[in-house]
Amino acid sequence: MRSFAAEANISKDMAHRLLRAASIAPHRSRSFKLSNDSAFVEKVRDITGLYLNPPDHALVLCVDEKSQIQALERTQPVLPMGMGYVEGITHDYVRHGTTTLFAALDVANGQVISRVRAQHRHQEFLDFLRQIDKQTPPELDLHLIVDNYVTHKHAKVKAWLARNPRVHLHFTPTYSSWLNQVERWFALITERAIRRNSFNSVRELKQQIELFVQRYNADASPFQWVATADSILQKIVRIAKRISATAH
Repeated sequence: MRSFAAEANISKDMAHRLLRAASIAPHRSRSFKLSNDSAFVEKVRDITGLYLNPPDHALVLCVDEKSQIQALERTQPVLPMGMGYVEGITHDYVRHGTTTLFAALDVANGQVISRVRAQHRHQEFLDFLRQIDKQTPPELDLHLIVDNYVTHKHAKVKAWLARNPRVHLHFTPTYSSWLNQVERWFALITERAIRRNSFNSVRELKQQIELFVQRYNADASPFQWVATADSILQKIVRIAKRISATAH
């Protein structure tokens, strides 16, 4: 603000009023990444269709893995928040290893099927598919929304899907993980159970994750998806036009 005021030869208060009147926030920025998927439009329509108009006699599940979750032990106890001061967490820590959380979010009721594993290869993904198969009503089709991670397209995964025709995979476009609702749930568990805790072992981290899932499912509610395919595509067009105008 002071730099702008000095450059424009105006007061700092005037600079502040001008920026506020123009709704310009120079201290803020947002990241973005446009997909290069040739089937972007088709995939967006497919996935938003599952959210807004799910098929009959079927479950729609958002599936992904949150890998490399670190069991970090803070070198000092966390200082709780209080009147007039914020929570205090040391910046340094001891690493005790990592783990991976597999999750399947039911978009209809918000319930989560989960499994914590040491790795996230195609073997672990296959085991999780089998778990989903066992924990869901056998008379219902399963529509699983997944990203383009290589394990999701492994030959053995494809062979298992061929033997289990009730399970259908729907792939998000590249660089479009925001279309998968389970990413929002991963943000919740990170904020509430992982980032602000201290763990002296991977086992303790796993226990905390499983406890969070248990408590979350006891009072789960679905996320409210309202974006249509057309509204998403219109927003992409606006961003692309801004990029094109900036480039020229």
